[in-house]
Amino acid sequence: MAGPAAGANPIAAINDTPMGVRQWIVVFLMILLNALDGFDVLSSAFAAPGITMEWGIPRSELGVVLSAELVGMGFGSIILGGMADRYGRKSTMLLCLAVMTAGMWLAHAATGVSELTAWRFITGLGIGGMLAATNAVTAESSSKASRSIAMALYVIGYPVGGVIGGFAAQGWLLVPDQAPYFLGIGSLGVSFELGSWRSVFLFGAVVTAAMIPLVILLVPETPAYFLARRPEGALDKINRSLKAFAKAPIAEIPTAPSKANKPKVTDILANPRLRPVTLMLAFGYMFHTLTFYYILKFAVQIVADTGFSQPDAASTLTYANIGGAIGGGLFGLFLKKWDIKGPTIGACVLGVIAVAWFGLGHGDLGEWRFAAFLTMFFLNAAIVGYYAAFARGFPAYARATGTGFVLGVGRAGAAGSPIIAGYLFTVLGNENLLTVSLIMCLGAILGAVLVWLVPLRDADADLEALAAQPID
Repeated sequence: MAGPAAGANPIAAINDTPMGVRQWIVVFLMILLNALDGFDVLSSAFAAPGITMEWGIPRSELGVVLSAELVGMGFGSIILGGMADRYGRKSTMLLCLAVMTAGMWLAHAATGVSELTAWRFITGLGIGGMLAATNAVTAESSSKASRSIAMALYVIGYPVGGVIGGFAAQGWLLVPDQAPYFLGIGSLGVSFELGSWRSVFLFGAVVTAAMIPLVILLVPETPAYFLARRPEGALDKINRSLKAFAKAPIAEIPTAPSKANKPKVTDILANPRLRPVTLMLAFGYMFHTLTFYYILKFAVQIVADTGFSQPDAASTLTYANIGGAIGGGLFGLFLKKWDIKGPTIGACVLGVIAVAWFGLGHGDLGEWRFAAFLTMFFLNAAIVGYYAAFARGFPAYARATGTGFVLGVGRAGAAGSPIIAGYLFTVLGNENLLTVSLIMCLGAILGAVLVWLVPLRDADADLEALAAQPID
């Protein structure tokens, strides 16, 4: 490792040098955390038929339960996402993991709809903050040359979590078994019986808790955070972070402009360069998630209501997430060649067509699976485009706050999706699946229009200068 470089920028040390092993380890862990978020969010969808059967609730009431964690994610993205800029990405991730573990654990023991809704909201708070923090860490731990592929891999972690959770649900958690299982070490742990919707939440709590020591041991705070925040002893903290990533230390912190920028949402919206990008991305993402979560939240219940068993119905969501993972991964290659706007708009349009085909209804389980596969293949590809735009649109000093705000606004669409769909099914009847699906498609159409209009510039050229601005 080279000696300290006077005047060197630690952001440039990450941006302009090849990715090391530790950087890829951190990116891999961020993918795992995003996969965990994906499973935790979709756990209520896997559990939906069992909840409906046990408590006898209609789709309109089920929609409220399914939206609870999405509402929590909106608040968590804004509140806890801002904490990541003020108190650090790592500490925020650890706090979010603790909140998610508690929420999942308490959800498995819920005795009624109101109680379950409250614990799912709490879980969503942690997921929302986690998404903002992990998005920032992925961007700030990867080089400029590898950032697009790192972000694409990070985003497809979300559906991969759904795939893993789906296989666990359909092949193990939702399959009745007379013998209780024990999770734990020695005499410490919990026993539970398979075949109940409660086992899905309990499994999520255990896996979430297992991620805490991995983050403590393997994820350093990013140099970009210390440079932006400039805490006491900032130079030593930056160099320790650079050392963890096997980068050369710096001899002094680059001079910052005299006027400090603070990572507040109001400051971001007041910035003439960031305001139009922020608002259009936020509302475009909001409309897109209206369509996106319609499939993710109601597919299992829709298929179960046509006469298939809980495990078979859950397999539909597994295939949807396989499609999302493949579509998101391939889309990363499109972004590298054709940038963001064109491919994202194309993915939105094709996603609308796929959702409409899903809405035609199918009598064969294989057809349901393939229809769900296609919807998420295209809709999640568009999500990759949005996340790439988030990483490009915000400088390091406000990345988690800006991303948190955009995700928070976007969660209004996500949270509203199952509520709106549940209401439409109640008013129009469960048999009018195509009509409901076409109405829910309007979200992705509006999202595509806003992506087309957003004044997205190449902010990578400004990243190093903007990231050096301090935060008081």
